[in-house]
Amino acid sequence: MKRGAFGVERRAEAALVVNTIVWGATFVLVKQALRDVSPILFLALRFTLATVVLLALFRGSWLGSWRHPRNARWSLAGGALAGTFLFSGYAFQTIGLQYTTAPKSAFLTGLTAVMTPLLAALVYRNKPRAQEVGGVLLATCGMALMTLPGGTLAINRGDLLTICCAACFAAHILTLSRYSAQASFGLLSTAQIGVSALWAWSLFHGMETPHIRWTAGVWAAIVITAVFATALAFTFQAWAQRYTTSTRTALIFMLEPVFAWITSYLLTGETLSARAAAGAGLILAGILVVELKPFHPRRHPLPRDVPQDAQQNGGRAV
Repeated sequence: MKRGAFGVERRAEAALVVNTIVWGATFVLVKQALRDVSPILFLALRFTLATVVLLALFRGSWLGSWRHPRNARWSLAGGALAGTFLFSGYAFQTIGLQYTTAPKSAFLTGLTAVMTPLLAALVYRNKPRAQEVGGVLLATCGMALMTLPGGTLAINRGDLLTICCAACFAAHILTLSRYSAQASFGLLSTAQIGVSALWAWSLFHGMETPHIRWTAGVWAAIVITAVFATALAFTFQAWAQRYTTSTRTALIFMLEPVFAWITSYLLTGETLSARAAAGAGLILAGILVVELKPFHPRRHPLPRDVPQDAQQNGGRAV
């Protein structure tokens, strides 16, 4: 690899680390805001403000998109699909936060790192490796320790919703890997957040009884999550996934629950029980088993629509 390319890859991955710090720190902020605002209405306001910020930030990209119609169509198509998965993930996560703790929500969201390579294997018809199966088993045991009360098979609805959130975020990562190499990251970022806002506004009346009390906490949560955790963070991600792979992205995102746990402890004193902490450790171990597997390139032909990072890594979106 050329030295310059290596430097760009490191900068891209550093940007993703910054994202995990921001996302991890906002779990507590959002959970506290949900005392005064219904979750889907909160997402609608968050994504709308983020869309306005992105439209202003990338107004040149939108005005100049007519010069490259194929690139614009690719960006909008990718943005529509990515935005659908993004909204779904945040809807599951935000609703789930009403019924579970911020640290548990963050660690269960970390299952995204396990689900990403497995979903890639399903989409691109690659048989899962032994390490992936082992990682899933470890993470499943950890998930059971965190979510199942002792001696019962009942699962908290918030935990179940957060597991669905992780699957949606895995699909979102793969979608960006598929489209980011050939799309304008400015158009792609704006389109996916705009589509998320449209989904939120179209569904919030049917999914909840909307309510809001304009407290300082609600204002802070909307502004901070819209500007930093949405507009800037997903722009960084759309740019960074041009230069790193989907599995490396998922591996970096496993840092998010660590930052969420630290923030939750520092701000509210909220901790995990010994049983839940053991489960979180197993989830992290399962993620590491999946992500830090040895690399053995496959030699069979690749389908034409495999993402660029998969083509460079033996047919796997890694």
